[in-house]
Amino acid sequence: MEEPRADEVRVRVVGVGVCHTDFSVRDQFYPVPLPAVLGHEASGVVEQVGRQVAKVEPGDHVVLTYLPCGACRNCVQGKPAYCLYTFPYNFGGARLDQSTALRKGSDAIHSHFFGQSSFATHVLASERNVVKVRKDVPLELLGPLGCGIQTGAGAVLNSLRPAAGSSIVVFGTGSVGMSAVMAARVAGCTTIIGVDIQSNRLNAARELGATHTINPKEIPDPVGEIQKITGGGADYSLDTTVSPKVFRQAVDCLIVTGICGLIGGAALGTEVTFDMNTILFGRTVRGIIEGDSIPEIFIPRLIDLYTQGRFPFDRLIRKYQFEEINQAVQDSEQGQVFKPVLMMAG
Repeated sequence: MEEPRADEVRVRVVGVGVCHTDFSVRDQFYPVPLPAVLGHEASGVVEQVGRQVAKVEPGDHVVLTYLPCGACRNCVQGKPAYCLYTFPYNFGGARLDQSTALRKGSDAIHSHFFGQSSFATHVLASERNVVKVRKDVPLELLGPLGCGIQTGAGAVLNSLRPAAGSSIVVFGTGSVGMSAVMAARVAGCTTIIGVDIQSNRLNAARELGATHTINPKEIPDPVGEIQKITGGGADYSLDTTVSPKVFRQAVDCLIVTGICGLIGGAALGTEVTFDMNTILFGRTVRGIIEGDSIPEIFIPRLIDLYTQGRFPFDRLIRKYQFEEINQAVQDSEQGQVFKPVLMMAG
């Protein structure tokens, strides 16, 4: 690994979440050049900083998140999740100058995945994607706040911003969807419906805030059931499944003027169809990246909610040793665990 450049931070990784975006790159849905070190939900301790870094210092506890450029039109307007250079910075497999931080002998290994490449004991991150966090919480749990958990929670609290007493439906109750369910309870939604085909996930959703659950294997018309529960349609919905059929249901279940948020990266070229009249009558469909969050603000807020017992995201986490990474991936893909977190030795 190279020494940190002027704006870079060397972090010793304590824990790192396993995310479906990692699987998408493994399967080359997103063409990150290989061989590469993946991983993008790290938490750890700062060991070294470049000469221009002022935000953190050695010994600080940090969460690593996505990397925006910090200078494009969207970034300067407070919308870093929609950075115009998201793909080269996060999926390019290198710095913008095409240099990599990692080598194996004389061979370059692609790095800087999400500005970190954190399936590793140490990472080089940018000052822009390092978030300093309080030291009185278990550091190994915090990595998933940098992507999946902030995405689900932020979709509710930052993007949709439901009024207290409103209704929301979450399609797909994996780690992202479950984070949305917990956030909906924080926001004061009084009808929170979880939709999933795995009964164990629906049971957990009820424990963490869902007032109703629907299993389409048992109720073949989830849209009709949602309309029945809500008295005509939901105020808000989120699709976390990347299934075109489910996305259509998430829109169709809305009341007039309802809003549907789309989360998650489908394979490039995936298409969906809607009845234009459904959209015509005041319904809104919008994509949501990283929960519209400004991580330096939002991640500490989620940690505060966690310490107050109002956002128990630790209930989603199962720890694995790093050498168990393939088992963690298998368990995640089979729906046996919400959020695997890999623990680094030492």
